[in-house]
Amino acid sequence: MAGRESQVSLNGTHISYIGHNCQNIPEFLGESFGKFAKRLDLSFNQLRSLAGLKTFTELEELVVDNNLLGNDLRLPRLPGLHTLTLNKNKLTDIEALLEHLAEAAPSLEYLSLLGNEACPNQLVSPDNDEDDYQRYRYFVLHKLPWLKFLDTRKVSKKELMEAQARGAFMKVVKPKSDAESNEAGFENRPLPYTPLPRGSRDARTHKGVFAKCRYVYYGKHSEGNRFIQNDHL
Repeated sequence: MAGRESQVSLNGTHISYIGHNCQNIPEFLGESFGKFAKRLDLSFNQLRSLAGLKTFTELEELVVDNNLLGNDLRLPRLPGLHTLTLNKNKLTDIEALLEHLAEAAPSLEYLSLLGNEACPNQLVSPDNDEDDYQRYRYFVLHKLPWLKFLDTRKVSKKELMEAQARGAFMKVVKPKSDAESNEAGFENRPLPYTPLPRGSRDARTHKGVFAKCRYVYYGKHSEGNRFIQNDHL
């Protein structure tokens, strides 16, 4: 135990366990520090799960930048958590993440998602611009209106009002990848949404459906990169 604890940086209630290539939170961290740790930094590991946080009952700040956390990310309920940074992970589904955070971390005030596909800025792709990023901010603030900071920017009153007015319609609909768009995969999955009548969704009878079209435009103005509107819901 003493050898493993020597790898931990301890500063009062601040715990850092950085750069150890662990895929899961080591049990000894929770056993040794979980009952009093207020801040936990697990950056630059290979984390794929945060299940080990269940013993960190007093946690207020969590830093898990530069890991491998994906859309299956689950936090235990952390009622005192006010700061969460998830920069440079593998998150793509912004809506599912925000709905989970609203339940698991109801006191959250600072959230940073830079470097994830779910956060459409130029760190992810040069095709993204400030408009893309601003629409993302409106959507996040629609889901988590109590945030005070998002990424590196303070939430303004004007921004929050805009998010409340139309943030629900700012979700980005991303184009499918090549693997997802092949005909075999299409036949086995229901469509997530469609503006077509139900009777027009059969790939055998409708020439315009995605299953019969081998060309997909991924450019900046592709319809696949637009945003959900009222008439799509």
